[in-house]
Amino acid sequence: MTQRFPYPTGRSAGRLAAAFGLTWLIAGWPMAALAAAQATADAAAAGVVGNVFEFFEPVVESGLHGFFELLGKQPVVFLLLALGLGYPLGKVKLGPISLGPTAGTLVTGVILAMIAQSAFDITYQIPGILSTVFLLLFMYALGLKVGPQFFSGLKSGGIAFVVIGLTVWALNWVICFFGAKAAGLDAGYIPGLIAGSYTITAVMGVAQGALQSGAFTPPDGMTAEQVGANIAAGYAISYILSSIGIILLIRYLPQMFGRDPVADAKVAEEEFSGGATHAVPGAPDSLALGFSPLDLRAYRVEHADLVGKTVGDLFKAHPHAPILRILRDGKALPIADNPTIQTGDIVTVRADVNALIMRSGDVIGPEVDDPAARDIALQAADIRVGSHSVSGKTLEELGKTIGFGVQLTAMFRGGQEIPIGPKTDVRFGDVMRVTGPEKAIDHVGKALGGRPIRESTTTEVMYMAVAMLVGYLVGILSVTIGGIPFALGTSAGCLLMGIFVSYFRSRNPEFGGPVSEGARSFLQDIGLNMFVAVLAANVGPKVATALGGDTVIWLALIGTAAALVPVVVAFVIGAKVFGLNSVVNDGACTGARNSTPGLNAICDQSKSSVAAVPYPVTYALTTVLALIGGYFAMILS
Repeated sequence: MTQRFPYPTGRSAGRLAAAFGLTWLIAGWPMAALAAAQATADAAAAGVVGNVFEFFEPVVESGLHGFFELLGKQPVVFLLLALGLGYPLGKVKLGPISLGPTAGTLVTGVILAMIAQSAFDITYQIPGILSTVFLLLFMYALGLKVGPQFFSGLKSGGIAFVVIGLTVWALNWVICFFGAKAAGLDAGYIPGLIAGSYTITAVMGVAQGALQSGAFTPPDGMTAEQVGANIAAGYAISYILSSIGIILLIRYLPQMFGRDPVADAKVAEEEFSGGATHAVPGAPDSLALGFSPLDLRAYRVEHADLVGKTVGDLFKAHPHAPILRILRDGKALPIADNPTIQTGDIVTVRADVNALIMRSGDVIGPEVDDPAARDIALQAADIRVGSHSVSGKTLEELGKTIGFGVQLTAMFRGGQEIPIGPKTDVRFGDVMRVTGPEKAIDHVGKALGGRPIRESTTTEVMYMAVAMLVGYLVGILSVTIGGIPFALGTSAGCLLMGIFVSYFRSRNPEFGGPVSEGARSFLQDIGLNMFVAVLAANVGPKVATALGGDTVIWLALIGTAAALVPVVVAFVIGAKVFGLNSVVNDGACTGARNSTPGLNAICDQSKSSVAAVPYPVTYALTTVLALIGGYFAMILS
C-alpha cells in the first residue's frame, strides 16, 4: 500500500522537478520507507536528549556534590555564578558599609571554592591565562580614562607618591618579618605573608628561587618541600583576608578621616585640568552635546529685507544666526547651493535663545512649529588643524569664511584648553571642538585640513590590540640582579600604554580611533571582576586546606595587619605632611599596596577615576621593592 500526495502535473511538475533536482516521484514512496525515516529521526532526537540528560545526570543523581562537580568541569559556569551572586552581595549594606561588586565577587568565589574543597574534596583550578587577559583589559581601559591627568598629577605630587610607596612597603615588611618571628612561625611563612598581604604572587617565586638556589638552607628537621608548603599556606590565608580588607579600607578611607570622596574628587579633577571647563579630546563624554545657549527655531519669511538675498549674504550680515534649512512648498532646498530667499519660505535659524526670542520675529516673520523645519540633528566633533593655510588666522577671520552652521565650544593646544575669543589665533596642531549639523561639520573639517572625530558607539580594536601587545611585551622584559628578577609587570605595562594612548589622543583625536565610553567602562568593570572570580576559584582551595591550629590565627592576624596598618599610616603622612587631596592620597596608597581591586573601589566610591593618577607610580615602585624584600625575608627567616 502506498500513500499518495497531491502534486503538480504536466509542465509545472517538470519545472518543479528540475528546480529541486527531484529524480523520483513522491507519490511512489512506500510506508515502510517513511516509517524507517521516522524511526531514524526519533533515534537522533533521543540521542540529543540523552546527551543533555547525561550532561546533567551527575547533578540530578548526586545533588550538591554533582552541582559542585559541574562547576569544576565547566569553569565558565563557576565564573558567571560568582559574578551573578557577587554583584548583588556587593550592594548589600550594613549601615553605611557595603562590599561593592569586586569584594562581593571575591567572597562569593572563595566560598564556593572552599565548600567544594572541604565538603566534597573537589579542587578548582582555572587556567591563569584567563585571569591575565581580563586583568590586562581592565588596566588598559583604566589607563584610557586617566591618561590626560596622569602627567599633570606627577608634577604636583611626585615626591609625595614616592614617600607613600616607601612607607607602605617598609611597614609591611617589618610587620610580616617581626610579627612572624614573635609568633614563632616556622621557616617559609614570612615570605608567604609578604606575598599574600601585598597580593604579589611573584614574591613567592623569588622566595622559592632563594630556596632552590641554596641561598636559603632549611633548618634541621625541615625539608625544602615543607618550607614551600609554609610559603603557600602563609600566602593563601593572608591573601584572601588582605584582599577583602584592603578593598573595604580603601573604599572608606577618606570618610574615616572626615572627607567627602565625591567632592574631593571633583576638586582634584579641576586642579589637574588646570582650570579647564571642557574635557580634553578623547576623554569620556568629551563629545557629549550637553547644554548649549543656542537653539533651533523656524520662521516664515514675511519681511521684504530678506527676500531676494542668498543664504551666504545673510550669513555675512548675521554670522551668529546662520540659516540651516529652507522649506519651500514643503520641500527642503540644498543649502550648499546657496539658494535665494523668497516670501513664504520657512527658514530654520540656529542662534542664541535670547536673540531668537527678542528679535527674530520682527526681523524675519512669525515663528512656526513645523517639525520638518526643526528636525536637524546636531553633532559634536573634535577637529585637529592640519592645514598650514589657516595657521595664524584669528577665529573671527575663520568664522566669517568657514564657520557657517557650527559653534566653536572649546579649543585645545598641546592637550590643554585655551581661552577663546574673536582675536584668538589658530595654530597648526590645535584641536577645535565644534557642534552643528553633520554637513556643516564636514565642511569645517575639510577647510581646517582635519578629519572630524565624532562620538562613537564602537571601539577601534586594532589600536587596543597593538597598544596592549606593546604594553605586555614591555611588562615581561626582565632584568636579573643578584638572583632577583625585576620586571615592570604586564598589568602595569598595559596600564601605561592606555595612559599614553589617551595622552596622545588628547593632542590628536584621530590617534587611537574612536573609543566608546560605554565599551571602555564595560571593559574596566568586567575585566577586574572576572579576574577576581578566577583568582577566588584558585585561591579558595588553598585557604580551605590551610585552616586549622593556632598557626592559622597568627597568619590571619599578621597578614591583615601588614595589609592595612601601613596604608593608614601612609594616608596620614600624605594628608598631614604633603596636604594631598584625600582621593588622590587614597589612590597613591592603593597603588603602594598593589591593590587593583582597591583602586576600583575608591573610583566607584568617589564617582571619579582621578584616584588612578598616582597609582602607576606607587605601584611600580613598591612592586620592585616587594620582590627585593621577599627575597631577603626568605634568606633571613
